[in-house]
Amino acid sequence: MAMNRIQFQPGLSLPAFLVQFGTEAQCKAALEASHWPQGLRCPECGNADHYVLKTGKHKTFQCKSCRLQTSLISGTLFQSTHLALSIWFLAIYLISQAKTGLSTLELRRQLGVSYPTAWLIQQKLMQAMVERDAQYTLCGDIQVDDAYLGGELAGGKAGRGSENKVPFVAAISLSVEGRPLYLKMAPVPGFTHKAIVDWAKEDLRAGCVVTSDGLACFTGVIDAGCQHRAIIAGGRKPRDMPEFSWINTVLGNLKMSLGGAYHAFDFAKYGTRYLGAFVYRFNRRFHLETISLRLLFAAATCGSRSTSWLRQAEESF
Repeated sequence: MAMNRIQFQPGLSLPAFLVQFGTEAQCKAALEASHWPQGLRCPECGNADHYVLKTGKHKTFQCKSCRLQTSLISGTLFQSTHLALSIWFLAIYLISQAKTGLSTLELRRQLGVSYPTAWLIQQKLMQAMVERDAQYTLCGDIQVDDAYLGGELAGGKAGRGSENKVPFVAAISLSVEGRPLYLKMAPVPGFTHKAIVDWAKEDLRAGCVVTSDGLACFTGVIDAGCQHRAIIAGGRKPRDMPEFSWINTVLGNLKMSLGGAYHAFDFAKYGTRYLGAFVYRFNRRFHLETISLRLLFAAATCGSRSTSWLRQAEESF
């Protein structure tokens, strides 16, 4: 049987990761390179000339022109942290390499930190994943489907409209050979025409061809400048519809990932991040060797995110 080239990638082993980022000095050098890939420039006046001050736990730079001081972790996801950067880097490695996701409890055990600290690290890194992928849109031929996070409450309504289910849209772009390329998943207020229009304007590129199962709201992609093709199920089961094979496969993988890694989480409040982490790893599935460095760059450039901001998750969608 032929070997799956995704599953059998060499990737980045833990020993290889520790050779590159096993010391605090190595982590600081890597963060500086990711934070300022073109070299440090003053965030206030843009001047490149600066002093390096030997104060504090992390490097502090002072602009020679305006005298503004900035530290190595200022303006990054690590701002105000009291943890060693080597702990953060190990978290980046573990979360980016975890194909089926990593629970906060398991992250706590691996890092040797408290549960609240592990939760904060995980939420921050997942937020960086979400913001990084938000910069991209899907184009070309796209399969789309409606889906839900959560399950029915005891005695509650089943299926669409269940009180404990959070609706989200899943869409995947295909190559000319019909192979999956990139994925998008986003919670929506509901499966209404307006919600799909707003989603499509955000996540799809105008002109793409969207194939759906005929749910009425998906005609909203037309108002976002996309083409729409409806294929009615007609009583057929998803496995009997090859037109939706890839989106159904991905949704099945998502269900197994969330069910296997997480005991429970607040679907309504934090669902965007858990979906975003799954999508981030899927979209970089061919680059396991560099995915940790990519996540480091995202963390270094997305800006600081406080605990209070992260807990107000509805404002981060």
